[in-house]
Amino acid sequence: MSTLKKILVVDDDPVVAKSFDRVLAGKGYAVISAADGEEALRKLNAETYDVVFTDIKMPGMSGIEVAERVKKSQPWLPVVIVTGFGTEENEARAEAAGVSGFLRKPLSPEMIEGSTEKALLGAVAAPAAAPEAAAPAAAPAEAVRPGSHLKNVALFFAAPFIGLAYILAFPFVGLGLLAWLAGKAMMRNGTFKAIAYTIAAPIATLTFVVIGPVVALGALAWIGGKAILKR
Repeated sequence: MSTLKKILVVDDDPVVAKSFDRVLAGKGYAVISAADGEEALRKLNAETYDVVFTDIKMPGMSGIEVAERVKKSQPWLPVVIVTGFGTEENEARAEAAGVSGFLRKPLSPEMIEGSTEKALLGAVAAPAAAPEAAAPAAAPAEAVRPGSHLKNVALFFAAPFIGLAYILAFPFVGLGLLAWLAGKAMMRNGTFKAIAYTIAAPIATLTFVVIGPVVALGALAWIGGKAILKR
């Protein structure tokens, strides 16, 4: 490796730190030790590390507390719990804090190297996934309400009646407008007043006869659709 990866080993037993140094020193890692949690936190505040290994049972601050405080201040920093006295309670608390894994004593060179590589790989993968996690969640699709389906059905059946009403009514509206304009002109002359009434009467009657049923059907369709939408 061109750049040394810095490993912090927190354990009151100096033999553990020496074991990490013996396995990792020749593989591009710099191993720094801390005898307790307070010393570990001071070193973490002063320097940047790539992985933290911490024992659970230590004088003063426990390894679980160290892990919790590290993940709270530097959530991206992988922390591995080293223990020979693992309990379900401790493991559950450590997992809740977000530790990268557990390393069981007695330690072997393969375990030390393997857990270090695994922790570093997890630290590399986490930033790559961060933009996706930070991206704003897509707006949830609006739930389809039951009434909307019925509304579409009602509009589907009402559309032909509305179209028919426009088709049938349009010529009569045009004829009625022409008749009204002609009648207005004729009414100015008393001679044509009676003739105008005579011509307008059948047109008006025919208009009501043709448009009336269409209007009635449209009203029924509207009332029926309104009743369906209320369900």
